[in-house]
Amino acid sequence: MSKTEYEFFPVTDVEFTVCPGDDPKITERILAADGDSGVATRILRYEPGADSTPMGVQRHDFWEEVYIIEGSFEDLSLGKTFTAGMYACRPPGMPHGPWRTDEGVLTFEVRYRGASREATT
Repeated sequence: MSKTEYEFFPVTDVEFTVCPGDDPKITERILAADGDSGVATRILRYEPGADSTPMGVQRHDFWEEVYIIEGSFEDLSLGKTFTAGMYACRPPGMPHGPWRTDEGVLTFEVRYRGASREATT
């Protein structure tokens, strides 16, 4: 169980594909992934007007770190907008979303397995 080894390559060589949930305005570039564990490194893109409300609040069984490269989006549960240059580190089980964006957003995300929140606090 591990991601494939890669040397530097242009990320533009990886096409954006529609994310689970099938909203064509929410796409991802999977840069590296482990199909067995589901962990991945990706670039996530919400086009202007994208809204993940139909997918509801998200909770994962893995750690997720997110850096906003450009744009902004609003966490509809929190009623807060997050913008370029902001970062989040979410332990397994942490609720987040759904999300909506007027201008669009581009994020860099790393997902991995590790100790649960309970084991680290």
